[in-house]
Amino acid sequence: MSQRLCASVLPHALWAEVHPETFGGWEYSPPPVEMSRMMINCIYDPPKNLPDTRHCPSYPNSLMKNTVSHWGFLLIAATVFLTACHTVPETGRTQLMLMPVSQEVTLGSDAFSQIKSRETISTNAEAIAQVKRVGQRIALQAAADMPEAEWEFVVFEGDDTLNAFALPGGKVGIYTGILKAGDTDDRLAAVMGHEIAHVTARHGAARMSRAMALSAVGVGIGVATRDQDAQTRQAIMVAYGLGATLGVELPYSRRAESEADEIGVMYAARAGYDPREAITFWENMRELAGQQPRPPAFLSTHPTDDRRIADLQRLMPRAMEEYEQARASVR
Repeated sequence: MSQRLCASVLPHALWAEVHPETFGGWEYSPPPVEMSRMMINCIYDPPKNLPDTRHCPSYPNSLMKNTVSHWGFLLIAATVFLTACHTVPETGRTQLMLMPVSQEVTLGSDAFSQIKSRETISTNAEAIAQVKRVGQRIALQAAADMPEAEWEFVVFEGDDTLNAFALPGGKVGIYTGILKAGDTDDRLAAVMGHEIAHVTARHGAARMSRAMALSAVGVGIGVATRDQDAQTRQAIMVAYGLGATLGVELPYSRRAESEADEIGVMYAARAGYDPREAITFWENMRELAGQQPRPPAFLSTHPTDDRRIADLQRLMPRAMEEYEQARASVR
């Protein structure tokens, strides 16, 4: 895949990863396939006087229209996608990965600096100490899975914000609102382990890789339908956008959240935190969320609280074994 194509997609994919909009306790991120339609528009109708030309691939129209075989494009893309894989620690799941660790560490660090300049950082010494204490202890258990990580744990003000986030490379943000559910170290370990697991599983980089893949396929569809009228091309791209979002991006997002729960509870248990309190944490979250509006499950980026609790109950025998081994090692 060309560097120009990657450069035009990455900023938008990273935006979707680190700037989620929260609506009633659930997160919505612009689907990365939006970039496909934008790139097709660039190819067929290059914008005039675009202030930042990085948002549009700089291929001449004639080159795209006359020399690119859509079959060749799709063959090359398929080869790249099938060979660029990463194995998730703990679960062994393979996922598409088109980004080196060094690049995701840099992107995450830059994005975190921007967030810290925009959000209000908490001065609550007790909360800061708790988050750092629990985070650093769990990060030690995860170190072998992501030795390149540059761990940083920051508490942001937001008593009504039941949210936490992780950025590629080891940057973790916790809003004060979520500390109501994580009101003990053992319960806080559930969310800290979850966010650390997102980093070691490279979910952020995988999301950006999917964005690149979906956008590349969108470009291929645009090239393949270049002889169609504009209305037909638009209808095809809308259908592709819906299919990619509902059939690829949202299911993968829910899977990544469940995977982070699984990996995170194991990290926390090995760090000596009682994994049973992870269930209590999610029960607290369910109660705090109350009657806030939520989308249907198939439209959500996250599993339901009930689903997460059920999954944790299923994982509990293995997590308790890790916990008992951790306790025995310090006796």
